[in-house]
Amino acid sequence: MNKTIKAALFLSLFTATAQADTAVFAGGCFWCMESDFEQLEGVSEVISGFTGGELENPTYNGNHEGHYEAVEIHYDPDVVSYQDLLDYYWVNIDPFDDRGQFCDKGSEYLAALFVANDEERALAEASRAKVVEQFSSQTVVTPILPASTFYPIKGNESYHQDYYKNNAARYKYYRWSCGRDKRLDSIWGDQRAALVKAH
Repeated sequence: MNKTIKAALFLSLFTATAQADTAVFAGGCFWCMESDFEQLEGVSEVISGFTGGELENPTYNGNHEGHYEAVEIHYDPDVVSYQDLLDYYWVNIDPFDDRGQFCDKGSEYLAALFVANDEERALAEASRAKVVEQFSSQTVVTPILPASTFYPIKGNESYHQDYYKNNAARYKYYRWSCGRDKRLDSIWGDQRAALVKAH
């Protein structure tokens, strides 16, 4: 392989890497968040894990006290913007539930936006303000929090990653029995349907 071809390959790899951004959202069950966000064009990967707590190396079956179930979304900002992700996030959570999300209750299932910089914070706060205005008779409890270490699911708990693909029947039954989509449709109605269809 000559030097010109090598340089071109390196440049294309560097450009692809440089264009990859990440966002971290919590919205209850990370299986569902992963499934929802991997449908978006421009999203290359969604990783299930934990964030928001002080405990190092939390585990699903062990100690994850203080952490949220969350997803790390890898996306191409030239295809899908952070604002697009925020718009999609809101219609995929219940912003009024202060005990968890849908059938999953407990602090680890609370919804939250984790922002990494001032730009993300400004966009997140503006998007939250729109939801507050839209539902002025209800209390939006979803917070905007500073990003902290994200701990991907790993080791013998790696089966949680891509669960919706690898255990499709069980996942679909869980999602249906949890009432997630029924509740989302009751909150967001046509607004959710339009966003999901658009992506």
